[in-house]
Amino acid sequence: MNILILNWRDTKNPKSGGAEIVTLEHAKAWIKAGHKVTWFTSKFKNSKTEELLDGIRIVRGGNFISVYLLAPIFYLFTKNKFDLVIDEIHGLPFFTPLYVRKPKIAFIHEVAGEIWDYMYPFPVNVVGKFIDPLYFKFYKNIKFWTDADSTVDDLVKHGVSKSNCTVINCPIDRKPLESIPNKENVPTFVFVSRVVKMKGVEDVIKAFFNIQKELKNAQFWIVGDGDKKYISKLNAIIKSYSIGSRVKFWGRVDENKKYELLRRAHILLHASVKEGWGLVVIEAASQATPSVVYDVAGLKDSVKNGKTGVILSHNSPLEMAKQTINLLRDEVEYEKLQKNALAWAKSLTWENATKESLKLINSL
Repeated sequence: MNILILNWRDTKNPKSGGAEIVTLEHAKAWIKAGHKVTWFTSKFKNSKTEELLDGIRIVRGGNFISVYLLAPIFYLFTKNKFDLVIDEIHGLPFFTPLYVRKPKIAFIHEVAGEIWDYMYPFPVNVVGKFIDPLYFKFYKNIKFWTDADSTVDDLVKHGVSKSNCTVINCPIDRKPLESIPNKENVPTFVFVSRVVKMKGVEDVIKAFFNIQKELKNAQFWIVGDGDKKYISKLNAIIKSYSIGSRVKFWGRVDENKKYELLRRAHILLHASVKEGWGLVVIEAASQATPSVVYDVAGLKDSVKNGKTGVILSHNSPLEMAKQTINLLRDEVEYEKLQKNALAWAKSLTWENATKESLKLINSL
Protein backbone atom coordinates (compact mmCIF):
# COMPACT_ATOMS: atom_id res chain seq x y z
CA MET A 1 0.00 0.00 0.00
CA ASN A 2 0.89 3.65 -0.37
CA ILE A 3 0.31 5.08 3.13
CA LEU A 4 0.00 8.73 4.17
CA ILE A 5 0.60 9.78 7.78
CA LEU A 6 -0.75 13.19 8.82
CA ASN A 7 0.93 14.38 12.01
CA TRP A 8 1.61 17.90 13.29
CA ARG A 9 5.28 17.02 14.04
CA ASP A 10 7.96 14.60 12.93
CA THR A 11 10.86 13.20 14.94
CA LYS A 12 13.28 15.94 13.80
CA ASN A 13 11.04 18.68 15.16
CA PRO A 14 12.58 20.17 18.36
CA LYS A 15 9.18 19.83 20.04
CA SER A 16 8.66 16.21 19.07
CA GLY A 17 7.97 13.65 21.78
CA GLY A 18 7.19 10.01 22.40
CA ALA A 19 4.25 10.02 19.98
CA GLU A 20 6.53 10.82 17.07
CA ILE A 21 9.07 8.17 18.10
CA VAL A 22 6.31 5.56 18.20
CA THR A 23 4.93 6.65 14.81
CA LEU A 24 8.39 6.42 13.27
CA GLU A 25 9.00 2.88 14.54
CA HIS A 26 5.71 1.62 13.13
CA ALA A 27 6.28 3.38 9.80
CA LYS A 28 9.75 1.81 9.49
CA ALA A 29 8.20 -1.63 9.99
CA TRP A 30 5.57 -0.94 7.34
CA ILE A 31 8.29 -0.04 4.84
CA LYS A 32 10.18 -3.20 5.73
CA ALA A 33 6.97 -5.13 5.00
CA GLY A 34 6.83 -3.65 1.50
CA HIS A 35 4.58 -0.61 1.96
CA LYS A 36 5.41 2.98 0.97
CA VAL A 37 5.02 5.74 3.58
CA THR A 38 4.73 9.53 3.26
CA TRP A 39 4.60 11.68 6.40
CA PHE A 40 3.05 15.14 5.97
CA THR A 41 3.88 17.46 8.84
CA SER A 42 4.72 21.04 9.87
CA LYS A 43 7.89 23.02 9.28
CA PHE A 44 10.26 24.21 12.00
CA LYS A 45 13.30 26.47 12.04
CA ASN A 46 15.87 25.42 9.39
CA SER A 47 13.82 22.35 8.44
CA LYS A 48 13.84 20.91 4.94
CA THR A 49 10.64 21.02 2.91
CA GLU A 50 11.17 17.41 1.91
CA GLU A 51 13.60 14.67 2.91
CA LEU A 52 13.92 10.92 3.29
CA LEU A 53 14.09 9.59 6.86
CA ASP A 54 14.56 5.85 7.42
CA GLY A 55 12.88 5.22 4.08
CA ILE A 56 9.93 7.49 4.93
CA ARG A 57 9.24 10.47 2.67
CA ILE A 58 8.86 13.48 4.97
CA VAL A 59 6.99 16.46 3.48
CA ARG A 60 6.68 19.65 5.53
CA GLY A 61 4.31 22.59 5.14
CA GLY A 62 3.03 25.39 7.38
CA ASN A 63 3.35 25.68 11.15
CA PHE A 64 1.78 23.57 13.89
CA ILE A 65 -1.62 25.19 13.22
CA SER A 66 -1.66 25.84 9.45
CA VAL A 67 -0.50 22.26 8.77
CA TYR A 68 -4.11 21.23 9.48
CA LEU A 69 -5.32 23.53 6.69
CA LEU A 70 -2.60 22.47 4.27
CA ALA A 71 -3.11 18.72 4.77
CA PRO A 72 -6.30 18.51 2.62
CA ILE A 73 -4.58 20.49 -0.15
CA PHE A 74 -1.58 18.17 -0.05
CA TYR A 75 -3.78 15.07 -0.08
CA LEU A 76 -6.08 16.24 -2.88
CA PHE A 77 -3.50 17.75 -5.21
CA THR A 78 -0.38 15.62 -4.78
CA LYS A 79 0.49 13.29 -7.64
CA ASN A 80 0.68 10.39 -5.19
CA LYS A 81 -2.47 8.34 -4.81
CA PHE A 82 -2.72 6.94 -1.31
CA ASP A 83 -4.41 3.69 -0.29
CA LEU A 84 -4.58 4.45 3.45
CA VAL A 85 -4.41 7.60 5.57
CA ILE A 86 -3.29 7.71 9.21
CA ASP A 87 -4.93 10.74 10.84
CA GLU A 88 -2.82 11.36 13.95
CA ILE A 89 -4.75 13.38 16.55
CA HIS A 90 -3.02 15.75 18.98
CA GLY A 91 -5.82 17.86 20.41
CA LEU A 92 -7.12 18.47 16.90
CA PRO A 93 -7.73 15.90 14.16
CA PHE A 94 -7.05 16.43 10.46
CA PHE A 95 -10.78 15.93 9.72
CA THR A 96 -9.98 13.32 7.06
CA PRO A 97 -13.57 11.98 6.92
CA LEU A 98 -14.48 15.22 5.13
CA TYR A 99 -12.09 14.77 2.18
CA VAL A 100 -10.53 11.29 2.21
CA ARG A 101 -12.59 8.56 0.58
CA LYS A 102 -9.98 5.85 1.09
CA PRO A 103 -9.58 3.75 4.26
CA LYS A 104 -8.57 5.80 7.31
CA ILE A 105 -7.26 5.17 10.82
CA ALA A 106 -7.47 7.74 13.61
CA PHE A 107 -4.27 7.36 15.64
CA ILE A 108 -4.82 9.08 19.00
CA HIS A 109 -2.53 9.08 22.01
CA GLU A 110 -4.89 10.81 24.43
CA VAL A 111 -8.23 12.60 24.40
CA ALA A 112 -7.12 16.16 25.18
CA GLY A 113 -9.89 17.25 27.58
CA GLU A 114 -8.34 19.20 30.46
CA ILE A 115 -4.99 19.42 28.62
CA TRP A 116 -6.41 22.42 26.75
CA ASP A 117 -6.47 24.41 30.01
CA TYR A 118 -2.83 23.64 30.75
CA MET A 119 -1.39 24.19 27.29
CA TYR A 120 -3.35 27.08 25.80
CA PRO A 121 -4.56 30.50 27.00
CA PHE A 122 -8.13 31.78 26.96
CA PRO A 123 -10.05 31.69 24.62
CA VAL A 124 -8.14 28.96 22.73
CA ASN A 125 -8.62 26.52 25.63
CA VAL A 126 -12.39 27.10 25.65
CA VAL A 127 -12.62 26.60 21.87
CA GLY A 128 -10.51 23.44 22.10
CA LYS A 129 -12.65 21.89 24.81
CA PHE A 130 -15.76 22.80 22.82
CA ILE A 131 -14.41 21.15 19.65
CA ASP A 132 -13.21 18.01 21.46
CA PRO A 133 -16.58 16.24 21.82
CA LEU A 134 -17.83 17.52 18.45
CA TYR A 135 -15.19 16.19 16.10
CA PHE A 136 -15.73 12.62 17.26
CA LYS A 137 -19.10 12.75 15.48
CA PHE A 138 -17.19 12.83 12.18
CA TYR A 139 -15.20 9.78 13.22
CA LYS A 140 -17.95 7.46 14.46
CA ASN A 141 -17.31 4.95 11.63
CA ILE A 142 -13.51 5.25 11.66
CA LYS A 143 -11.11 2.75 13.18
CA PHE A 144 -9.20 4.13 16.19
CA TRP A 145 -5.70 3.08 17.18
CA THR A 146 -4.31 4.07 20.57
CA ASP A 147 -1.63 3.13 23.09
CA ALA A 148 -3.54 2.46 26.29
CA ASP A 149 -6.80 1.02 27.57
CA SER A 150 -7.56 4.20 29.52
CA THR A 151 -7.67 6.16 26.26
CA VAL A 152 -10.23 3.68 24.92
CA ASP A 153 -12.33 4.42 28.00
CA ASP A 154 -12.20 8.13 27.11
CA LEU A 155 -13.09 7.41 23.49
CA VAL A 156 -16.11 5.34 24.52
CA LYS A 157 -17.31 8.28 26.63
CA HIS A 158 -17.25 10.35 23.42
CA GLY A 159 -19.39 7.86 21.54
CA VAL A 160 -16.71 5.78 19.82
CA SER A 161 -17.54 2.09 19.71
CA LYS A 162 -15.11 -0.03 21.72
CA SER A 163 -15.14 -2.58 18.88
CA ASN A 164 -13.64 0.10 16.63
CA CYS A 165 -10.63 0.59 18.93
CA THR A 166 -7.29 -1.20 18.78
CA VAL A 167 -4.77 -0.88 21.63
CA ILE A 168 -1.07 -1.40 20.91
CA ASN A 169 1.23 -0.79 23.89
CA CYS A 170 4.47 1.08 23.16
CA PRO A 171 7.89 -0.53 23.60
CA ILE A 172 11.13 1.43 23.63
CA ASP A 173 13.87 1.48 21.01
CA ARG A 174 16.57 0.05 23.30
CA LYS A 175 17.22 -3.33 24.80
CA PRO A 176 16.57 -3.29 28.57
CA LEU A 177 19.44 -4.01 30.95
CA GLU A 178 20.12 -7.62 31.83
CA SER A 179 20.68 -6.93 35.53
CA ILE A 180 20.16 -4.23 38.14
CA PRO A 181 22.86 -1.53 37.87
CA ASN A 182 24.52 0.51 40.58
CA LYS A 183 22.58 3.66 41.46
CA GLU A 184 23.80 7.04 42.73
CA ASN A 185 25.33 7.11 46.21
CA VAL A 186 22.60 9.50 47.40
CA PRO A 187 18.81 9.20 46.88
CA THR A 188 18.26 10.47 43.35
CA PHE A 189 14.97 11.30 41.67
CA VAL A 190 14.42 12.18 38.05
CA PHE A 191 11.76 13.85 35.92
CA VAL A 192 12.06 13.32 32.16
CA SER A 193 9.70 15.11 29.78
CA ARG A 194 9.05 18.31 27.90
CA VAL A 195 9.13 20.94 30.62
CA VAL A 196 5.58 22.26 30.28
CA LYS A 197 2.85 22.81 32.85
CA MET A 198 0.67 19.85 31.79
CA LYS A 199 3.50 17.41 32.52
CA GLY A 200 3.18 18.22 36.22
CA VAL A 201 6.76 19.33 36.84
CA GLU A 202 5.60 21.92 39.41
CA ASP A 203 3.97 19.19 41.50
CA VAL A 204 7.09 17.03 41.22
CA ILE A 205 9.25 19.94 42.44
CA LYS A 206 6.88 20.38 45.40
CA ALA A 207 7.07 16.63 46.06
CA PHE A 208 10.87 16.75 46.06
CA PHE A 209 10.78 19.68 48.51
CA ASN A 210 8.91 17.39 50.91
CA ILE A 211 11.16 14.43 50.14
CA GLN A 212 14.24 16.50 50.90
CA LYS A 213 12.90 17.36 54.34
CA GLU A 214 13.27 13.66 55.22
CA LEU A 215 16.16 12.70 52.95
CA LYS A 216 18.54 15.62 53.42
CA ASN A 217 21.14 14.45 50.91
CA ALA A 218 18.62 13.66 48.14
CA GLN A 219 19.02 15.19 44.68
CA PHE A 220 16.56 15.82 41.86
CA TRP A 221 17.25 15.94 38.12
CA ILE A 222 14.96 17.62 35.59
CA VAL A 223 15.64 16.34 32.08
CA GLY A 224 14.01 18.08 29.13
CA ASP A 225 13.62 21.56 27.71
CA GLY A 226 10.84 24.09 27.63
CA ASP A 227 9.95 27.74 27.28
CA LYS A 228 12.57 29.99 28.92
CA LYS A 229 9.91 31.99 30.80
CA TYR A 230 8.40 28.84 32.26
CA ILE A 231 11.82 27.49 33.29
CA SER A 232 12.54 30.84 34.97
CA LYS A 233 9.28 30.45 36.87
CA LEU A 234 10.33 26.95 37.97
CA ASN A 235 13.72 28.25 39.10
CA ALA A 236 11.91 30.87 41.17
CA ILE A 237 9.80 28.13 42.81
CA ILE A 238 12.93 26.08 43.51
CA LYS A 239 14.65 29.12 45.01
CA SER A 240 11.64 29.87 47.24
CA TYR A 241 11.88 26.31 48.62
CA SER A 242 15.67 26.72 49.23
CA ILE A 243 16.40 23.46 47.36
CA GLY A 244 18.41 24.97 44.50
CA SER A 245 21.61 23.19 45.51
CA ARG A 246 19.82 19.82 45.30
CA VAL A 247 18.10 20.35 41.92
CA LYS A 248 19.77 20.22 38.51
CA PHE A 249 18.24 21.19 35.16
CA TRP A 250 19.88 19.07 32.48
CA GLY A 251 17.89 20.54 29.60
CA ARG A 252 17.41 18.50 26.43
CA VAL A 253 19.94 15.68 26.26
CA ASP A 254 20.68 12.99 23.68
CA GLU A 255 19.32 9.47 24.04
CA ASN A 256 22.53 8.03 25.51
CA LYS A 257 22.63 10.66 28.24
CA LYS A 258 18.93 10.26 28.97
CA TYR A 259 19.29 6.53 29.54
CA GLU A 260 22.42 7.10 31.63
CA LEU A 261 20.52 9.45 33.94
CA LEU A 262 17.56 7.06 34.15
CA ARG A 263 19.97 4.25 34.99
CA ARG A 264 21.68 6.23 37.78
CA ALA A 265 18.46 7.53 39.35
CA HIS A 266 16.57 5.59 42.01
CA ILE A 267 13.00 6.60 41.11
CA LEU A 268 11.24 8.40 38.23
CA LEU A 269 8.60 10.90 39.37
CA HIS A 270 5.78 11.84 36.98
CA ALA A 271 2.72 14.00 37.74
CA SER A 272 1.29 14.64 34.28
CA VAL A 273 -2.30 15.76 33.79
CA LYS A 274 -2.72 12.99 31.21
CA GLU A 275 -0.52 10.82 28.98
CA GLY A 276 -1.15 8.71 25.94
CA TRP A 277 1.03 5.99 27.40
CA GLY A 278 3.96 7.43 29.33
CA LEU A 279 6.86 6.08 27.27
CA VAL A 280 9.43 7.46 29.72
CA VAL A 281 8.04 5.08 32.36
CA ILE A 282 9.06 2.13 30.19
CA GLU A 283 12.42 3.78 29.45
CA ALA A 284 13.00 4.09 33.20
CA ALA A 285 11.84 0.51 33.78
CA SER A 286 14.38 -0.69 31.22
CA GLN A 287 17.08 0.76 33.49
CA ALA A 288 15.66 -0.91 36.64
CA THR A 289 14.21 2.40 37.82
CA PRO A 290 10.66 2.16 39.24
CA SER A 291 8.24 5.06 38.85
CA VAL A 292 5.95 6.88 41.28
CA VAL A 293 3.17 8.52 39.26
CA TYR A 294 -0.17 10.26 39.43
CA ASP A 295 -3.27 8.16 38.80
CA VAL A 296 -4.05 9.51 35.32
CA ALA A 297 -4.74 8.09 31.87
CA GLY A 298 -1.64 6.62 30.29
CA LEU A 299 0.51 6.51 33.41
CA LYS A 300 -1.88 4.07 35.09
CA ASP A 301 -1.39 1.83 32.04
CA SER A 302 2.41 2.00 31.72
CA VAL A 303 2.94 1.48 35.48
CA LYS A 304 1.80 -1.75 37.11
CA ASN A 305 0.84 -0.61 40.58
CA GLY A 306 2.79 -2.35 43.32
CA LYS A 307 4.74 -4.34 40.75
CA THR A 308 6.78 -1.97 38.58
CA GLY A 309 6.07 1.23 40.47
CA VAL A 310 3.50 3.10 42.51
CA ILE A 311 0.29 4.72 41.26
CA LEU A 312 -0.83 7.22 43.88
CA SER A 313 -4.23 6.76 45.49
CA HIS A 314 -4.42 10.55 45.86
CA ASN A 315 -2.80 12.89 43.34
CA SER A 316 -0.85 15.44 45.37
CA PRO A 317 2.80 16.40 45.94
CA LEU A 318 2.53 15.38 49.60
CA GLU A 319 1.29 11.90 48.72
CA MET A 320 3.98 11.55 46.04
CA ALA A 321 6.64 12.46 48.60
CA LYS A 322 5.22 10.07 51.19
CA GLN A 323 5.02 7.07 48.84
CA THR A 324 8.44 7.79 47.33
CA ILE A 325 10.12 7.91 50.75
CA ASN A 326 8.32 4.72 51.86
CA LEU A 327 9.42 2.88 48.72
CA LEU A 328 13.05 3.94 48.96
CA ARG A 329 13.27 2.98 52.63
CA ASP A 330 11.83 -0.49 52.01
CA GLU A 331 14.82 -2.19 50.40
CA VAL A 332 13.05 -5.50 49.79
CA GLU A 333 10.05 -3.85 48.11
CA TYR A 334 12.28 -1.52 46.08
CA GLU A 335 14.39 -4.39 44.73
CA LYS A 336 11.22 -6.33 43.87
CA LEU A 337 9.94 -3.39 41.84
CA GLN A 338 13.30 -3.04 40.10
CA LYS A 339 13.24 -6.67 38.96
CA ASN A 340 9.60 -6.45 37.86
CA ALA A 341 10.27 -3.20 35.99
CA LEU A 342 13.04 -4.85 33.97
CA ALA A 343 10.78 -7.81 33.17
CA TRP A 344 7.94 -5.46 32.11
CA ALA A 345 10.21 -3.49 29.79
CA LYS A 346 11.56 -6.72 28.26
CA SER A 347 8.02 -8.00 27.59
CA LEU A 348 7.27 -5.04 25.31
CA THR A 349 8.95 -5.47 21.94
CA TRP A 350 8.75 -3.64 18.64
CA GLU A 351 8.50 -6.98 16.87
CA ASN A 352 5.19 -7.67 18.59
CA ALA A 353 3.92 -4.08 18.42
CA THR A 354 4.58 -3.69 14.70
CA LYS A 355 3.00 -7.07 13.99
CA GLU A 356 -0.15 -5.67 15.57
CA SER A 357 -0.07 -2.44 13.56
CA LEU A 358 0.59 -4.36 10.32
CA LYS A 359 -2.36 -6.58 11.14
CA LEU A 360 -4.46 -3.46 11.67
CA ILE A 361 -3.53 -1.67 8.43
CA ASN A 362 -3.82 -4.86 6.38
CA SER A 363 -7.35 -5.44 7.72
CA LEU A 364 -8.72 -2.33 6.01
